[in-house]
Amino acid sequence: MSRRPGNVSPLRTLRILCLSGPNLQLLGTREPAVYGRETLADIHERLHGRAEELRVTIEARQTNHEGMLLDWIGESISVGRFDGLLINPGAYTHTSVAIYDAIKAVGLPCVEVHLSNPDAREAFRRHSYVAPACVGRIAGFGGTSYLLALEGIVAHVRNAPRSG
Repeated sequence: MSRRPGNVSPLRTLRILCLSGPNLQLLGTREPAVYGRETLADIHERLHGRAEELRVTIEARQTNHEGMLLDWIGESISVGRFDGLLINPGAYTHTSVAIYDAIKAVGLPCVEVHLSNPDAREAFRRHSYVAPACVGRIAGFGGTSYLLALEGIVAHVRNAPRSG
């Protein structure tokens, strides 16, 4: 059974799951002209600081394996586990119907995140299979894209109509 933002108790701390896909462990050295010099660990540290300021908790993970991303998305609704998702699917953005299906299946609000602006890059990067399953997309601001996405998902969940 999926959980929707309207089922979140206003007294409970929001929990956000942040997933990063393939090759993002190489940030800092991978094409710095495109992705910058900030490492994924640096981004995660900034995310945790911003989450604390927003009074939410965040769990940040990275994998190069599509199946692992699918498992983590699927587990995200287990017994009140998470209230929203951030995902940088990396190259899977342009290939993965499975990630789209998983996000739709769990029913949690999700924001797609990209360090660079895919629309300003190669033509094949301009299509996202994931975006239609998401409430929003933040791209082109380097590591700050993750922080903006966190602010967006927190505002979305907190402002969603409550059921009951």
